[in-house]
Amino acid sequence: MKKINRTLILVIAFFMVSCVSVKKFNDMQGKLGEEKNRLNQQLVDLTTRNTELNGLYERSLSQKKTISDELEQIKLEKEQLNQSKENIEREKANIESQYQALKKGTSSEIEGLLNELQKTRDDLNKREDKLRESEKVLQDRNSKLLELQEVLKQKEEAVKLLKQKVTDALMGFQNNGLSVFEKNGKVYVSLEERLLFKSGQWDVDPRGQQALKDLAAVLAQNKDINVMVEGHTDDVPMHGVNQVKDNWDLSVMRATAVTKVLLLNKQIDPVRIISAGRSEYLPLETDKTAESRQKNRRTEIILTPRLDEILKLLESN
Repeated sequence: MKKINRTLILVIAFFMVSCVSVKKFNDMQGKLGEEKNRLNQQLVDLTTRNTELNGLYERSLSQKKTISDELEQIKLEKEQLNQSKENIEREKANIESQYQALKKGTSSEIEGLLNELQKTRDDLNKREDKLRESEKVLQDRNSKLLELQEVLKQKEEAVKLLKQKVTDALMGFQNNGLSVFEKNGKVYVSLEERLLFKSGQWDVDPRGQQALKDLAAVLAQNKDINVMVEGHTDDVPMHGVNQVKDNWDLSVMRATAVTKVLLLNKQIDPVRIISAGRSEYLPLETDKTAESRQKNRRTEIILTPRLDEILKLLESN
């Protein structure tokens, strides 16, 4: 009888513990679901913003490419205007000479010629006024183009300076899973998986956290730089559990984890940062080797100078 009671007690205890575990598991699953939904919505919003910024950047590049041609065209138009002004001055001088000579006569024929000359002189005066207006428009246009050219030059210099600052700050991590390079007017900080994460995980390792904190110190000092954090995976399917079930989920969680480490620096405004998961769809290499897949497992932090000033100049033109 005692043995039966003991067994009954053990069975009841087992079911009680199981119920508690299931409840905790369901609670955790629910929280992960809410977090995933929030992150997916944030990804949609921020990816849209990134597309707008990229469009603006491409527009500024296109404008820069045509500035030199427009300046040459302006130079040619100015030369043509100057030549027209010289021709008008010669015509006016010739007409004035004829006019003064004809004023001494009194015949009706001379009077008719005087009237024609007067009309011609009035017409030349109107042409001269139009030339002056065209010259002013040309000067304004030239000034705006030169201003835009100077702003673009300053942005290029700012990107080069930013790259140097980032390179200096992360010198200790160079050739150890981290690289810094410039592409399309942006500075890229590429961090391999081995520097940041364990395989299939999204908690940032201590060494990776230090690299991100060093980078955050540079970003805090350069407040006119926008930041895009992109998580990338290889093409090996991930069979996860709970809410992180595939490479899309993993890339989003890793990008978000890196973003949160950067934002530990309270001098960085969260509005400046876009966090996005790219899964396996933007690989560096397409080979199916272990080495290529290792390179594709990375997090890229893309630094872009704000283009507000350039946008205003483009709109004014």
